[in-house]
This record gives sequence, structure tokens and C-alpha cells, in this order.
Amino acid sequence: MSRKLVRPRQGRMLAGVCAGLAQRFGRSPGFVRLLFLLSLLLPGTQVIVYLVLWLLMPNEDRYAVQY
Repeated sequence: MSRKLVRPRQGRMLAGVCAGLAQRFGRSPGFVRLLFLLSLLLPGTQVIVYLVLWLLMPNEDRYAVQY
């Protein structure tokens, strides 16, 4: 399980936020995407949170080990 919260290059659908959260917490990306879609049925600021995470979560490339 990756301890860093980053947006991976592989497995993205839109911005990689759900894939990054899934990787960080050891879940499948499909499960996190399903939870996000279900949360859209409830009133709240889910889309704004997604956009903020998109802006704040760095790409995986920044943490790539270079030899």
C-alpha cells in the first residue's frame, strides 16, 4: 500500500483522484469510483471536494525514483 497520496499515471479515468485514493487506502479503484457516484445522490459538496483534490494531489511522476 502506497502511503503517499498521489494521482497515478496508470488506471486513471478522469483525473486520477479516485485511483489515487484507492491506492492510498488499499481499495480497488472501481469501489472508490462507485462510492463517489453514489455520494452524488446525496446533497453536499462532493464535486467541489473532487476538484480541490484534483488541484492538490500531485502527479505520481514527482515521486518517481530516478537512477
